[in-house]
Amino acid sequence: MFRMSLDYLAARVRLFLKSDEGASAIEYAIVVAMVAVVVVVFVSPMGTKVYNIFSTIMTSLNGTVPTKPTIP
Repeated sequence: MFRMSLDYLAARVRLFLKSDEGASAIEYAIVVAMVAVVVVVFVSPMGTKVYNIFSTIMTSLNGTVPTKPTIP
């Protein structure tokens, strides 16, 4: 029984390695990762600018400015 399961698993791995669908999935994963990096790089500085604008508005309205959150 164990031997049949092992043979089946080996056959599935060989089939997966021969399949072109795995390559497409990896390519899509790489594209998604690159888009995520671009979003993080461009959105983080924008968040700081938005925080500064709201801080200026709060100060102008004689409100208290909250402490600046740390960006991980």
